[in-house]
Amino acid sequence: MFKLTAKAVACALSLSVAGLVHAADPITIKFSHVVAENTPKGQGALMFKRLAEERLPGKVKVEVYPNSSLYGDGKEMEALLLGDVHIIAPSLAKFEHYSKAIQIFDLPFLFDDIEAVDRFQKSEGGQKLLASMQDKGITGLGYWHNGLKQLSANKKLVEPKDARGLKFRVQASAVLDEQFKALKANPRKMSFAEVYQGLQTGVVNGAENPYSNIYSQKMHEVQKYITESNHGLLDYMVITNTKFWEGLPADVRTELRSIMDEVSVEVNRLAYELNEGDKQRILAAGTTEIITLTPEQRAKWREAMQPVWKKFEGEIGADLIKAAQASNQK
Repeated sequence: MFKLTAKAVACALSLSVAGLVHAADPITIKFSHVVAENTPKGQGALMFKRLAEERLPGKVKVEVYPNSSLYGDGKEMEALLLGDVHIIAPSLAKFEHYSKAIQIFDLPFLFDDIEAVDRFQKSEGGQKLLASMQDKGITGLGYWHNGLKQLSANKKLVEPKDARGLKFRVQASAVLDEQFKALKANPRKMSFAEVYQGLQTGVVNGAENPYSNIYSQKMHEVQKYITESNHGLLDYMVITNTKFWEGLPADVRTELRSIMDEVSVEVNRLAYELNEGDKQRILAAGTTEIITLTPEQRAKWREAMQPVWKKFEGEIGADLIKAAQASNQK
Protein backbone atom coordinates (compact mmCIF):
# COMPACT_ATOMS: atom_id res chain seq x y z
CA MET A 1 0.00 0.00 0.00
CA PHE A 2 2.83 2.35 0.97
CA LYS A 3 4.68 1.67 -2.27
CA LEU A 4 1.59 2.42 -4.30
CA THR A 5 0.99 5.63 -2.37
CA ALA A 6 4.60 6.73 -2.75
CA LYS A 7 4.46 6.01 -6.45
CA ALA A 8 1.23 7.98 -6.78
CA VAL A 9 2.74 10.89 -4.86
CA ALA A 10 5.87 10.81 -7.04
CA CYS A 11 3.72 10.76 -10.14
CA ALA A 12 1.62 13.66 -8.88
CA LEU A 13 4.75 15.64 -8.05
CA SER A 14 6.16 14.90 -11.50
CA LEU A 15 2.96 16.10 -13.17
CA SER A 16 2.92 19.19 -10.98
CA VAL A 17 6.52 20.10 -11.86
CA ALA A 18 5.82 19.46 -15.55
CA GLY A 19 2.80 21.72 -15.30
CA LEU A 20 4.88 24.49 -13.71
CA VAL A 21 7.55 24.16 -16.40
CA HIS A 22 4.89 24.26 -19.09
CA ALA A 23 3.25 27.29 -17.50
CA ALA A 24 6.60 29.08 -17.46
CA ASP A 25 7.18 28.53 -21.19
CA PRO A 26 7.32 31.88 -23.00
CA ILE A 27 4.58 32.82 -25.46
CA THR A 28 5.98 32.51 -28.98
CA ILE A 29 5.02 35.33 -31.33
CA LYS A 30 5.81 34.78 -35.00
CA PHE A 31 6.33 38.04 -36.91
CA SER A 32 6.51 37.45 -40.66
CA HIS A 33 7.22 40.03 -43.36
CA VAL A 34 8.26 40.18 -47.02
CA VAL A 35 11.01 42.81 -47.18
CA ALA A 36 14.72 42.99 -46.34
CA GLU A 37 15.91 43.59 -42.79
CA ASN A 38 17.59 46.89 -43.77
CA THR A 39 14.24 48.49 -44.62
CA PRO A 40 12.05 50.42 -42.14
CA LYS A 41 9.73 47.43 -41.72
CA GLY A 42 12.63 45.03 -41.29
CA GLN A 43 14.25 47.24 -38.65
CA GLY A 44 10.91 47.71 -36.89
CA ALA A 45 10.32 43.97 -36.59
CA LEU A 46 13.76 43.46 -35.06
CA MET A 47 13.23 46.39 -32.69
CA PHE A 48 9.89 44.96 -31.57
CA LYS A 49 11.55 41.57 -30.91
CA ARG A 50 14.37 43.14 -28.88
CA LEU A 51 12.14 45.33 -26.70
CA ALA A 52 9.51 42.63 -26.16
CA GLU A 53 12.08 40.10 -24.99
CA GLU A 54 13.86 42.70 -22.83
CA ARG A 55 10.72 43.94 -21.09
CA LEU A 56 8.88 40.64 -20.86
CA PRO A 57 11.77 38.28 -20.04
CA GLY A 58 10.70 34.67 -19.94
CA LYS A 59 7.15 35.61 -20.89
CA VAL A 60 7.52 36.33 -24.58
CA LYS A 61 9.71 35.04 -27.40
CA VAL A 62 9.47 36.80 -30.78
CA GLU A 63 10.55 35.01 -33.96
CA VAL A 64 11.07 37.30 -36.96
CA TYR A 65 10.91 35.90 -40.50
CA PRO A 66 12.03 38.49 -43.12
CA ASN A 67 12.19 38.45 -46.92
CA SER A 68 9.18 36.15 -47.47
CA SER A 69 11.17 33.37 -45.75
CA LEU A 70 8.05 32.01 -44.04
CA TYR A 71 5.13 33.33 -46.11
CA GLY A 72 5.08 35.41 -49.27
CA ASP A 73 2.97 38.41 -50.20
CA GLY A 74 -0.06 36.36 -51.22
CA LYS A 75 -0.10 33.93 -48.29
CA GLU A 76 0.73 35.93 -45.16
CA MET A 77 -2.82 37.21 -44.53
CA GLU A 78 -4.27 33.71 -44.75
CA ALA A 79 -1.55 32.48 -42.40
CA LEU A 80 -2.43 35.19 -39.88
CA LEU A 81 -6.14 34.39 -39.98
CA LEU A 82 -5.36 30.69 -39.47
CA GLY A 83 -3.10 31.52 -36.52
CA ASP A 84 0.04 30.16 -38.20
CA VAL A 85 1.70 33.56 -37.67
CA HIS A 86 0.74 36.17 -35.09
CA ILE A 87 1.92 39.54 -36.43
CA ILE A 88 2.38 40.74 -40.00
CA ALA A 89 2.69 44.22 -41.48
CA PRO A 90 1.13 44.22 -44.96
CA SER A 91 1.05 47.34 -47.07
CA LEU A 92 -2.17 49.28 -46.73
CA ALA A 93 -3.10 48.27 -50.29
CA LYS A 94 -3.72 44.72 -49.06
CA PHE A 95 -6.83 45.47 -47.00
CA GLU A 96 -9.46 46.33 -49.60
CA HIS A 97 -11.24 42.98 -49.13
CA TYR A 98 -11.46 43.52 -45.36
CA SER A 99 -12.19 47.26 -45.12
CA LYS A 100 -13.05 49.40 -48.15
CA ALA A 101 -12.32 52.58 -46.20
CA ILE A 102 -8.61 51.69 -45.93
CA GLN A 103 -8.40 52.19 -49.71
CA ILE A 104 -8.07 55.88 -48.85
CA PHE A 105 -4.32 55.41 -48.44
CA ASP A 106 -3.97 54.34 -52.09
CA LEU A 107 -5.60 57.45 -53.55
CA PRO A 108 -2.97 59.25 -55.66
CA PHE A 109 -1.80 62.73 -54.64
CA LEU A 110 -4.01 62.77 -51.52
CA PHE A 111 -1.24 63.73 -49.11
CA ASP A 112 1.15 66.63 -49.71
CA ASP A 113 3.94 65.13 -47.61
CA ILE A 114 4.69 62.49 -44.99
CA GLU A 115 3.86 64.92 -42.17
CA ALA A 116 0.30 65.12 -43.50
CA VAL A 117 0.14 61.31 -43.45
CA ASP A 118 1.23 61.37 -39.80
CA ARG A 119 -1.46 63.85 -38.87
CA PHE A 120 -4.20 61.82 -40.53
CA GLN A 121 -3.08 58.46 -39.11
CA LYS A 122 -3.07 59.93 -35.58
CA SER A 123 -6.49 61.53 -36.07
CA GLU A 124 -9.80 60.02 -34.99
CA GLY A 125 -10.51 58.84 -38.55
CA GLY A 126 -7.09 57.23 -38.91
CA GLN A 127 -7.31 55.46 -35.55
CA LYS A 128 -10.79 54.12 -36.31
CA LEU A 129 -9.39 52.37 -39.37
CA LEU A 130 -7.10 50.29 -37.11
CA ALA A 131 -10.19 48.78 -35.48
CA SER A 132 -12.27 48.49 -38.66
CA MET A 133 -11.52 44.79 -39.28
CA GLN A 134 -11.98 43.25 -35.83
CA ASP A 135 -15.19 41.52 -36.91
CA LYS A 136 -13.05 39.70 -39.48
CA GLY A 137 -10.47 38.57 -36.94
CA ILE A 138 -7.90 41.30 -37.61
CA THR A 139 -6.73 43.88 -35.04
CA GLY A 140 -4.62 46.82 -36.15
CA LEU A 141 -1.77 47.75 -33.81
CA GLY A 142 -0.26 50.71 -35.63
CA TYR A 143 0.93 52.32 -38.83
CA TRP A 144 4.50 52.07 -40.08
CA HIS A 145 5.82 54.32 -42.83
CA ASN A 146 7.80 53.05 -45.75
CA GLY A 147 7.49 56.34 -47.55
CA LEU A 148 6.06 58.20 -50.49
CA LYS A 149 6.23 56.40 -53.82
CA GLN A 150 8.25 57.31 -56.90
CA LEU A 151 7.66 56.10 -60.45
CA SER A 152 10.42 54.09 -62.12
CA ALA A 153 10.72 52.96 -65.74
CA ASN A 154 13.15 52.43 -68.59
CA LYS A 155 11.95 55.57 -70.31
CA LYS A 156 11.70 59.11 -69.00
CA LEU A 157 8.40 59.86 -67.31
CA VAL A 158 8.05 63.63 -67.29
CA GLU A 159 4.41 64.07 -68.30
CA PRO A 160 1.46 61.69 -67.87
CA LYS A 161 1.43 60.87 -71.58
CA ASP A 162 4.90 59.32 -71.19
CA ALA A 163 3.39 56.44 -69.19
CA ARG A 164 0.90 55.51 -71.89
CA GLY A 165 1.12 51.84 -72.92
CA LEU A 166 3.75 50.89 -70.31
CA LYS A 167 3.25 47.86 -68.06
CA PHE A 168 3.53 48.83 -64.39
CA ARG A 169 3.77 46.38 -61.52
CA VAL A 170 1.07 47.02 -58.95
CA GLN A 171 -0.04 45.44 -55.72
CA ALA A 172 -3.41 43.73 -55.71
CA SER A 173 -5.37 46.95 -55.28
CA ALA A 174 -8.35 48.17 -57.28
CA VAL A 175 -7.35 51.79 -56.62
CA LEU A 176 -3.82 51.28 -57.94
CA ASP A 177 -5.23 49.47 -60.97
CA GLU A 178 -7.38 52.51 -61.77
CA GLN A 179 -4.49 54.87 -61.07
CA PHE A 180 -2.48 53.47 -63.96
CA LYS A 181 -5.49 53.02 -66.19
CA ALA A 182 -6.10 56.74 -65.75
CA LEU A 183 -2.67 57.23 -67.36
CA LYS A 184 -3.62 54.79 -70.16
CA ALA A 185 -0.92 52.46 -68.83
CA ASN A 186 -1.30 48.72 -68.11
CA PRO A 187 -1.24 47.61 -64.46
CA ARG A 188 0.14 44.13 -63.77
CA LYS A 189 -0.35 42.49 -60.37
CA MET A 190 2.85 40.89 -59.14
CA SER A 191 4.17 39.84 -55.71
CA PHE A 192 6.92 41.97 -54.25
CA ALA A 193 9.47 39.14 -54.36
CA GLU A 194 9.03 38.86 -58.17
CA VAL A 195 9.42 42.55 -59.04
CA TYR A 196 13.18 42.62 -59.71
CA GLN A 197 12.99 39.68 -62.11
CA GLY A 198 9.86 41.10 -63.72
CA LEU A 199 11.63 44.39 -64.43
CA GLN A 200 14.81 42.62 -65.55
CA THR A 201 13.01 40.40 -68.06
CA GLY A 202 10.57 43.02 -69.31
CA VAL A 203 7.44 41.31 -68.00
CA VAL A 204 6.77 44.78 -66.58
CA ASN A 205 8.37 48.06 -67.70
CA GLY A 206 7.99 50.08 -64.53
CA ALA A 207 6.93 50.19 -60.91
CA GLU A 208 6.10 52.51 -58.00
CA ASN A 209 8.08 52.34 -54.79
CA PRO A 210 9.75 54.44 -52.10
CA TYR A 211 13.49 54.85 -52.50
CA SER A 212 14.19 52.32 -49.72
CA ASN A 213 12.40 49.54 -51.62
CA ILE A 214 14.04 50.50 -54.91
CA TYR A 215 17.51 50.38 -53.40
CA SER A 216 17.11 47.37 -51.08
CA GLN A 217 15.68 45.24 -53.91
CA LYS A 218 18.23 46.62 -56.43
CA MET A 219 15.51 47.81 -58.78
CA HIS A 220 17.71 50.77 -59.72
CA GLU A 221 19.97 48.26 -61.48
CA VAL A 222 17.18 47.41 -63.94
CA GLN A 223 15.42 50.81 -64.19
CA LYS A 224 17.09 53.66 -66.07
CA TYR A 225 14.85 56.43 -64.72
CA ILE A 226 13.08 57.36 -61.51
CA THR A 227 10.59 60.21 -61.50
CA GLU A 228 10.36 61.79 -58.06
CA SER A 229 6.59 62.04 -58.11
CA ASN A 230 5.72 61.47 -54.43
CA HIS A 231 2.33 60.57 -55.86
CA GLY A 232 1.25 57.92 -53.39
CA LEU A 233 1.90 56.30 -50.08
CA LEU A 234 3.43 52.93 -49.30
CA ASP A 235 2.79 52.38 -45.63
CA TYR A 236 2.04 49.32 -43.58
CA MET A 237 -0.51 48.44 -40.95
CA VAL A 238 0.91 46.20 -38.27
CA ILE A 239 -1.83 43.69 -37.53
CA THR A 240 -2.40 40.70 -35.31
CA ASN A 241 -4.88 37.84 -35.11
CA THR A 242 -7.69 39.18 -32.90
CA LYS A 243 -8.31 35.87 -31.12
CA PHE A 244 -4.60 35.47 -30.36
CA TRP A 245 -4.27 39.07 -29.18
CA GLU A 246 -7.30 38.98 -26.90
CA GLY A 247 -6.15 35.64 -25.51
CA LEU A 248 -2.88 37.08 -24.20
CA PRO A 249 -2.55 37.82 -20.47
CA ALA A 250 -3.66 41.41 -19.87
CA ASP A 251 -0.27 42.55 -18.57
CA VAL A 252 1.53 41.07 -21.60
CA ARG A 253 -0.94 42.62 -24.03
CA THR A 254 -0.65 46.05 -22.41
CA GLU A 255 3.14 45.98 -22.51
CA LEU A 256 3.26 44.76 -26.12
CA ARG A 257 0.92 47.57 -27.20
CA SER A 258 3.12 50.10 -25.42
CA ILE A 259 6.18 48.65 -27.16
CA MET A 260 4.43 48.76 -30.53
CA ASP A 261 3.60 52.46 -30.05
CA GLU A 262 7.23 53.18 -29.19
CA VAL A 263 8.57 51.17 -32.13
CA SER A 264 6.14 52.87 -34.53
CA VAL A 265 7.54 56.31 -33.69
CA GLU A 266 11.08 55.07 -34.29
CA VAL A 267 10.21 53.20 -37.51
CA ASN A 268 8.59 56.30 -38.96
CA ARG A 269 11.62 58.42 -38.12
CA LEU A 270 13.91 55.78 -39.57
CA ALA A 271 11.83 55.51 -42.75
CA TYR A 272 12.48 59.14 -43.61
CA GLU A 273 16.21 58.79 -43.02
CA LEU A 274 16.46 55.54 -44.98
CA ASN A 275 14.62 56.94 -47.97
CA GLU A 276 16.80 60.04 -48.09
CA GLY A 277 19.95 57.94 -47.69
CA ASP A 278 18.90 55.40 -50.32
CA LYS A 279 18.09 58.16 -52.77
CA GLN A 280 21.69 59.33 -52.44
CA ARG A 281 22.99 55.75 -52.82
CA ILE A 282 21.00 55.33 -56.03
CA LEU A 283 22.49 58.56 -57.37
CA ALA A 284 25.99 57.40 -56.35
CA ALA A 285 25.50 54.07 -58.16
CA GLY A 286 25.16 55.98 -61.41
CA THR A 287 22.78 53.46 -62.98
CA THR A 288 19.63 55.55 -62.77
CA GLU A 289 18.70 59.15 -63.51
CA ILE A 290 16.34 60.78 -61.01
CA ILE A 291 13.95 63.22 -62.65
CA THR A 292 12.66 66.13 -60.55
CA LEU A 293 9.30 67.45 -61.65
CA THR A 294 8.47 71.14 -61.79
CA PRO A 295 5.33 72.22 -59.89
CA GLU A 296 3.56 72.55 -63.26
CA GLN A 297 4.55 69.03 -64.35
CA ARG A 298 3.46 67.56 -61.02
CA ALA A 299 0.12 69.35 -61.35
CA LYS A 300 -0.43 67.57 -64.68
CA TRP A 301 0.15 64.16 -63.09
CA ARG A 302 -2.23 65.03 -60.27
CA GLU A 303 -4.90 66.16 -62.72
CA ALA A 304 -4.54 62.96 -64.75
CA MET A 305 -5.04 60.77 -61.68
CA GLN A 306 -7.73 62.88 -59.99
CA PRO A 307 -10.69 60.89 -61.45
CA VAL A 308 -9.64 57.94 -59.28
CA TRP A 309 -10.81 59.82 -56.17
CA LYS A 310 -14.34 60.20 -57.51
CA LYS A 311 -14.48 56.57 -58.61
CA PHE A 312 -13.84 55.29 -55.07
CA GLU A 313 -15.54 58.03 -53.08
CA GLY A 314 -18.63 55.86 -52.48
CA GLU A 315 -16.61 52.95 -51.05
CA ILE A 316 -14.21 55.03 -48.96
CA GLY A 317 -16.55 57.80 -47.82
CA ALA A 318 -16.50 61.44 -48.85
CA ASP A 319 -16.15 62.60 -45.23
CA LEU A 320 -13.06 60.45 -44.67
CA ILE A 321 -11.45 61.80 -47.84
CA LYS A 322 -12.17 65.35 -46.66
CA ALA A 323 -10.61 64.55 -43.28
CA ALA A 324 -7.49 63.24 -45.04
CA GLN A 325 -7.30 66.37 -47.20
CA ALA A 326 -7.60 68.51 -44.09
CA SER A 327 -4.45 66.86 -42.73
CA ASN A 328 -2.49 68.77 -45.40
CA GLN A 329 -3.14 71.93 -43.37
CA LYS A 330 -0.48 72.23 -40.71
